[in-house]
Amino acid sequence: MQLSDFDFDLPDELIATRPARPRSSARMLVATPDQITDAHARDLPGFLRPGDRLVLNDTRVIPARLSGLRHRGGPAGPTAARIEVTLLEPAPDGAWEALVKPLKKIRDGETVVFSEALTAQVLSRADGQARLVFNLAGDDFDAALAQAGAMPLPPYIASKRPADARDKDDYQTVFARRPGAVAAPTASLHFDAPLLKALADMGVGFTHVTLHVGAGTFLPVKVEDVTRHRMHAEWGEISQKAADEIAETQRAGGRIIPVGTTALRLIETAAQGTGHIAPWQGETDIFIYPGFEFRVADALMTNFHLPRSTLMMLVSAFMGSDRIRQIYAHAIDRRYRFFSYGDASLLLPAAGKRQD
Repeated sequence: MQLSDFDFDLPDELIATRPARPRSSARMLVATPDQITDAHARDLPGFLRPGDRLVLNDTRVIPARLSGLRHRGGPAGPTAARIEVTLLEPAPDGAWEALVKPLKKIRDGETVVFSEALTAQVLSRADGQARLVFNLAGDDFDAALAQAGAMPLPPYIASKRPADARDKDDYQTVFARRPGAVAAPTASLHFDAPLLKALADMGVGFTHVTLHVGAGTFLPVKVEDVTRHRMHAEWGEISQKAADEIAETQRAGGRIIPVGTTALRLIETAAQGTGHIAPWQGETDIFIYPGFEFRVADALMTNFHLPRSTLMMLVSAFMGSDRIRQIYAHAIDRRYRFFSYGDASLLLPAAGKRQD
């Protein structure tokens, strides 16, 4: 299985740099094994049934991009250097792993000043990253970070424009609850209060799980034999309540529909041992590519993904590689908007045929 099997030509102008407003006005491609329908996210109730269950990732994106100054004294007088930091993940001891640019401009033990309230000391540096400890913790840290930080937009958006105040709302789901992600579960960005109410009124259930999406989600696949690729690990949790809700829906004949690849990867991780959903907590590095046996997910709502990415491999596993190529060709021909701020797809494979 080669990386080139998951490549396609994507016009640059189809990469969305702002989301649709209102959220549910985004377009939505609905695909079954033999039909493609052009719709909108607000039309989702028309494609679901009472008793279906949407699995939603309630992670909350933190404003993980920081810009600060490193001050240094010397014989020629004081100097300062601009330091750009992207927080990656917290360590158990309270420190943070972070990307720092330029890394060569800082030394262990030095302090970077981000605002009057927020500073960080450099504990160590290795492999292009740094380990930082901040002067604040808990709610005080969250408040200072909210003031000083910017949303960590994906590289393909950040290369076109800087993050701004709009992104603090746009790049956050309406049901975000548990802080910790440095990338949004973007399929969930299409949900707003009217759409959630319409789904609830028709008898669709909601289950909340948590997967803190890491910056590694944007790392490219660098091996031609994709089976040799190793995924980044991300922390997630499925509570007893969430597992019970999913299991009960399955017993009642309803469909389990994760919203986003993050929710799908989490519930499939939890079912790997026994084949059945169960409470779960820990780090998952599950890698889903064609040939994977899906245990829980019956359908998937997701955005349109990068060529040659692990997410293209996941949707190819879910619908079949040939069918996904047809779906993406249709999306490009009909000018759907791609990636994090782009449009949605609802993938409905034939029952029991969610793999190549």
